[in-house]
Amino acid sequence: MQALLAQPRGFCAGVDRAIEIVERALQMQGAPIYVRHEIVHNDHVVADLRRKGAVFVERLEDVPEGATVIFSAHGVSREVRDEAQGRGLKVFDATCPLVTKVHVEVTRMRREGREVVMIGHAGHPEVEGTMGQADGGIHLVESVADVARLVVSDPQRVAYVTQTTLSIDDCREIIDALRHRYPEVAEPKKQDICYATQNRQDAVKFMAPQCDLVLVIGSPSSSNSNRLREVAQKMGCEAYLIGSAAELDPAWLQGRQRVGITAGASAPEVLVTELLARLRELGVVAVRQLPGVQEDTAFPLPRGLSRNAG
Repeated sequence: MQALLAQPRGFCAGVDRAIEIVERALQMQGAPIYVRHEIVHNDHVVADLRRKGAVFVERLEDVPEGATVIFSAHGVSREVRDEAQGRGLKVFDATCPLVTKVHVEVTRMRREGREVVMIGHAGHPEVEGTMGQADGGIHLVESVADVARLVVSDPQRVAYVTQTTLSIDDCREIIDALRHRYPEVAEPKKQDICYATQNRQDAVKFMAPQCDLVLVIGSPSSSNSNRLREVAQKMGCEAYLIGSAAELDPAWLQGRQRVGITAGASAPEVLVTELLARLRELGVVAVRQLPGVQEDTAFPLPRGLSRNAG
């Protein structure tokens, strides 16, 4: 058996930044530091930060008066921001800048008098945060069928945005349906699917045809990790999403010649290393990294946590 490694894979710039914000806040202010929602959707990362003193909460009311709270990479609604300000909490915002871009688009579109259609998954924190940028006038669609059921006040004043971690292929079908139903629909100035999501999906599209099995490392709650598994399956390759090497079923490897490996944008490389070690125990004799995009994007930290502070 051979193992092929997708390139790129694993952490993106937004995840790197979010984790560094929590770690630097802990270093500079000491534990506990409160984090609203999982900082990123990866069980390994969350457990590691919890050991260092981060306390993860779902509601701001669980944050003590005068404490420091960090907003997760997925972003929050205006209501959550207002609540934090009203309680006088010290806030560091780890919202991915690419998610913030979508928030700005929603605000602009509503200011222009347009109703906004958000393409995304109900219940996902990024979707809740983005839809919470507007006081009404925003609709969530998850499928082409949802587009057919939309009811808007003015079909000529409609715009759309998308969740950043979706599959561009899935979005394309829904966007085509929106354009067909609302020919005047306004689009984002720049595609909302984030560069890292797109790069990882493209890497899987390149890798999957060369494999007879694809393993995606990521947590079940990770949207972009689930999309990577779906992309591999749509390419005709059997694929599984696993949180770590411990979840690998040796039976999956029976009769396989090439196993492709990738990792979601919130999965650390150490999990890839551990999976490769387990695969070697089970018969993999060679590991080859495939060519792909080399990412060099980096986002600045919030004021007060700059990398050269102190």
